[in-house]
Amino acid sequence: MDVKKFKKLPIMGIIRGTREDAIEPLTESVISAGLKTMEITMNTEGAPRLIKKMVKVSDKRLFVGAGTVLNEKELKQALDSGATFIVMPTLVKEVMDYCVRGKIPVFPGAFTPQEIYNAASRGATMVKVFPAKFFGPDYIKEIKGPFQDIELLACGGVNPGNIGSFFSAGASAVAFGGSIFKKEWLSAKKFRLIEGAVKRLIESYIGYAG
Repeated sequence: MDVKKFKKLPIMGIIRGTREDAIEPLTESVISAGLKTMEITMNTEGAPRLIKKMVKVSDKRLFVGAGTVLNEKELKQALDSGATFIVMPTLVKEVMDYCVRGKIPVFPGAFTPQEIYNAASRGATMVKVFPAKFFGPDYIKEIKGPFQDIELLACGGVNPGNIGSFFSAGASAVAFGGSIFKKEWLSAKKFRLIEGAVKRLIESYIGYAG
């Protein structure tokens, strides 16, 4: 992942629990919608294989990373599969330290001020504030008061109606998952619905950013 390029469209899609036969049409749909960054969680069945397939299908049109990385074994599997960034729901020290040493973009999850500070101090590319949906943009704004230099990625509860508010509050990036990558849409192969929903989210961000 080129972090500078990610910041030009700082929106990350998260895929959890999908099947291999959905990867190709899903990849083409999100690319068509304008998305540049996708994460596949490691607790998805066959995740390393899915990551490898998305990397191949996207052919450098997407930054593809691995999420829910909880130990060094999963980290190695993710990197061997072609993941170019790592996301965690919390701070896993051995994963974090490996990524920092190897200059691999890494987004550890945190919520409380202490957790956010600890993650940033250990070298996070951005700290994933998760789950952001329970307190919304106001929480991001409060955190940015004392931690104005810590870059935050808001994860959870992001939609076209509030995406601008998250950025106005101080978020450097946002992530979305099941709100758009709905299980029923994926299982029914409704990729055009997914494409439209991703496009609306991106358009809302662009409208905010001007």
